[in-house]
Amino acid sequence: MTRKLHEFADLYRRSGPWCVAYIDASAGNVDSLEAAEVRPVDVRRSLAQQGAPPEDQEAAETAVLPAEGIPSPVSRYLLVQQGTVALNELLPGELVVPERVSVDPVPDLLPLLKHRPEELPYIVAEVSREDAEIRLLFVGREESSVEDVEGEKEDITKLPAGGWSQDKFQRQTEQVWRRNADQVAEQIDRIVDSSGARLIVLAGDVRARGLVRDQLAEAHKPLVSMIDSHMPESGAGRRAFEDKVQERIALLWAAEQEQIMDRLAQQQGQANPESATGFGAVVNALQQAQVDLLILNDKALADHQLLALGAEPWVASAPEQSLGAEVLGQVPAPAALIRAAALTDASLLLVPDGVLPHGIDVAALLRWPTGPAAPGS
Repeated sequence: MTRKLHEFADLYRRSGPWCVAYIDASAGNVDSLEAAEVRPVDVRRSLAQQGAPPEDQEAAETAVLPAEGIPSPVSRYLLVQQGTVALNELLPGELVVPERVSVDPVPDLLPLLKHRPEELPYIVAEVSREDAEIRLLFVGREESSVEDVEGEKEDITKLPAGGWSQDKFQRQTEQVWRRNADQVAEQIDRIVDSSGARLIVLAGDVRARGLVRDQLAEAHKPLVSMIDSHMPESGAGRRAFEDKVQERIALLWAAEQEQIMDRLAQQQGQANPESATGFGAVVNALQQAQVDLLILNDKALADHQLLALGAEPWVASAPEQSLGAEVLGQVPAPAALIRAAALTDASLLLVPDGVLPHGIDVAALLRWPTGPAAPGS
C-alpha cells in the first residue's frame, strides 16, 4: 500500500541525535508483566551505553512505562530528541522488524511505517429499506465516525387483500424505498468526497444494498464491495464480519500494487523511462527530487548503508556526492531512502521479496523521464 510521507518532513529536518526504541510492549501475562516492569530501565541503560544525552535517557525511560489494559501482542515505537518525546506509538501486533534501541543521526521511521502503511479511509454502511448506519473508518486508526440516516417508514404489514389496490400500495412502498436509498447514497457520496474514501462496503438488506449502489455517483460505484450479511453487534459473528471487510481492503491493496508494478514494467525498455531501477539509479533520482513513488524491499537492503545529509540532496552514497551539504552520518539504506523521499514529497510502497523484478531491491516511478531532456525543455 502506498504511503504519503509529507507529514514526516518537518520531523526529518530537525537535528539529532535521535533516540529510537522499537520494543515489545505487551503486558498480558505474568512473564510479560515482569518484562514490562524492567523494560524502562533496560531502555535507559542501552541509550546511556550509546552516549545518549541524559535528558533523552530520562524522557525515554518515562515514555516506555508498561501499557496496561491494551490487548497483547502490542509493539511500541518511541522517538526522542533533545529531551522531548517526538513520537510514542503503541502499535497493535507483534514486532515487524527486530527489536532495537539506538541513538541515530536521523529518525528511522521504518518500523512505524511497516505497522501503518497508510491510514486508508473507507466506509462500512449497513443499510435497510428504512434507514442506515454509515461508518467512516481508517486503516491504522481505531477511532471512527458514525452517521445514522433515518428514512421514511411504510407499514408493509398492512397490505390490502389483493388486486389493484395491492399493486398501488406496492408501488408506493417501492417509491419510499428508493427515496430512502437516495438519501443514504447522497450521504455516502458526501462522505467519500470529503474524506477521500477508497472503498465502500455495503452490508444489510439485499434489496436496499442494490438500491443504494444504483443511486451512488457514477465515480463512486467502482468503490463498492458487497457483504451479504448484517453487521453483528459483537461476538464471533462480528469478528467474522470484520474479517470480510479486511479481505476487501487486502484485495484493494493487491490491485493497487499490481497497477504500480504494471506501470513500472511498462517503463522498462523505454528510451527515456519515467522510472528508475536499482540502488544507484534510485539514489540519483532522489538527489534530484525526481522520485514520485519509491518502491522499496527494505528487508533486502537492511545491510546496506547510505549517508544522510543535513540539506539537499539529503542522501548520498559517498561524501563526494554531498554537494557541500553536512554529512550527518552513515545510516541503514532503507532509513536514508525513506527520509530523502519524505523530504522531496515522494510517496512510499514497501514490498516483500518477489514483487520487484529479480535482482532489483529498490525502484521508483518518476516525475519526469530520465535521459538528456530536462523538464520544460
